[in-house]
Amino acid sequence: MICMYELLKTRRSIRKFQNKEVEKEKIDTILRCALLSPSSRSRRPWEFVVVTDKKMLKELSKCREHSSGFLAGAPVGIVVIADPEKCDVWIEDASIASIIMQLAAHKLGLGSCWIQVRKRTAPNGKETGEYIKELLGIPSKYEVECIIALGYPDEERRPYSEADLLYDKIHYEKF
Repeated sequence: MICMYELLKTRRSIRKFQNKEVEKEKIDTILRCALLSPSSRSRRPWEFVVVTDKKMLKELSKCREHSSGFLAGAPVGIVVIADPEKCDVWIEDASIASIIMQLAAHKLGLGSCWIQVRKRTAPNGKETGEYIKELLGIPSKYEVECIIALGYPDEERRPYSEADLLYDKIHYEKF
């Protein structure tokens, strides 16, 4: 069994995916993991929109001016949204759920990449979140944090090594 440290060292952002469908069982496992994510006061403000339709993934890939085009080649996109009325730290809660999905995907042999949505702009000048909400029929009360692209990797990325760790970022007792 792979330990958490090894999982974190070997998980890398994958932007090229094989043209291979991701099994529903694996998607369901990833979503169950997300539903187990901790959240402030157990409010669970997050919700997830799973997109597998190729045409919709292509439209979603246009949600930003830069850095989202690869979503068109992913078999799955999971849009992570949250209800700010449920919790004032919805951003943190949605982010925790998102990284847990990425770690679960990696453990299942899948690649993933986070596409930042909040505070980004679509090519048409609209806020990226608004663009996505219109495409997917997401009610206006929700905010979109990110999209997690998923699929079988079609690229290899070297694992992180001990030399990559930024130990100077660690402080004890005082800065």
